[in-house]
Amino acid sequence: MTFRVRLTGAARDDLRRLYKFVAERDDAAAERALDAIERGFGFLEHSPFSCRKAGASPLLRELIIAFVGAGYVALFSIDDDRTVTLCAVRHQREDDYR
Repeated sequence: MTFRVRLTGAARDDLRRLYKFVAERDDAAAERALDAIERGFGFLEHSPFSCRKAGASPLLRELIIAFVGAGYVALFSIDDDRTVTLCAVRHQREDDYR
């Protein structure tokens, strides 16, 4: 079974913010980070239930996305048997989702 992965407006804003932060220092690294995040999102098309739970609901989960020494965390919900919605994305060293 393949899930459709959608992004909320907030998740898109997070991606822009994270990209801009890295691009201010290194454009190539920002592209590599974005590629790693997109590959992670691709994982959700096939295995969203393998990600760790992120709260009381078994349908709210977090995807850990490795990148260099830290990486990113994506908060998502499994909406039904066909759809996953990415709610937020943050760097692992950030305090929490914005």
